[in-house]
Amino acid sequence: MAYDEDLADRLREHLGGLKAVTEREMFGGISFMVGGNMCCGVLGNDLLVRIDPTLHHDALTRPNVSEFSMGGRTSKGMIRVGPAGVADEGELTLWVRLGIAHATSLPPKKAGTKKKAAPAKQKAVKKTAKKVAKKAAKKVAKKAAKKRK
Repeated sequence: MAYDEDLADRLREHLGGLKAVTEREMFGGISFMVGGNMCCGVLGNDLLVRIDPTLHHDALTRPNVSEFSMGGRTSKGMIRVGPAGVADEGELTLWVRLGIAHATSLPPKKAGTKKKAAPAKQKAVKKTAKKVAKKAAKKVAKKAAKKRK
């Protein structure tokens, strides 16, 4: 995993006083979770921060800040801050505080829980399973009818 270990250590110092902080490998880097919600992380030499989506546009007006994109898709509230944007400790503190504020505004997640599939997807899976079962039943019936002949 290639990410700036020094930046990760600086983040650990900022997050050290908080409870319920965990680290997780994500996006090919490391992410810091507060109450199970992503707060910030390091990808390569850049800082990733999850901020309130209403602040997204304002954040992009700051120097060295860009949208975080994964697979060509961007997510409102996810920003990437270049190394020059976090060289100053005051700037890093600002971004970490914004990340903490957003993460703590969300309900905490239980460790190890996975999201359930969306209801529409669950219905589609059930329909597909029923179709497969019907096809299998028809095949069995055809084979039985051939054996009787």
